[in-house]
Amino acid sequence: MDTNPFDRAVLALYADLVRDVALNDSTRVVEIGCGPGRITAHLAGLGLRMLGIDLSPAMIEQARRRHPDLEFRVGEMSALDLPPRSTAGLVAWYSLIHVPPAEHPAVLTGFRRVLAPGGHLLLAFHTGEDRRHITDAYGHTGLAYDAYRLSPERLEQQALQAGFKPVARLTREPISTPIGTETTPQGYLLLRADDEDDAHH
Repeated sequence: MDTNPFDRAVLALYADLVRDVALNDSTRVVEIGCGPGRITAHLAGLGLRMLGIDLSPAMIEQARRRHPDLEFRVGEMSALDLPPRSTAGLVAWYSLIHVPPAEHPAVLTGFRRVLAPGGHLLLAFHTGEDRRHITDAYGHTGLAYDAYRLSPERLEQQALQAGFKPVARLTREPISTPIGTETTPQGYLLLRADDEDDAHH
């Protein structure tokens, strides 16, 4: 996080927008696919009341160990166990890339269901059109999964159909950081729950 100025800037902007939403103090921001909790902790440090959710019990165990002051739970992106209109914000930071694109409209509709009117959704992803099969992720050989590069335009259109309004879209070229050199352009999509159309969702 400290090595990537784009990530820091996008997350700081997101935190400012979520804080500006007129919601009660008990409303949380949820990171979906939080992994070991790095982004959840970063946003908590920016003053947001965070909850991290991940499909992997091992990842949640690691997140709880690394960040014992924060709340984490096991959960599924495509079936969020959260009450309707209960979150001020949702963050899917390089986690939607693990869901087949055909399932994205249903996932985005689920995101819209749990967001309070005026709440914000932040998506970060690798841009493109192809699927990669990864077998040595995060230093673990034998850990295999698919990752999809996503079209920002298509993703935004699917979000509009799910009841979101676009706020900002940023794409950037790969950069080099002390932890490695990126090979793929990156995209960030910031969306707001469409309170005008709330009755339909």
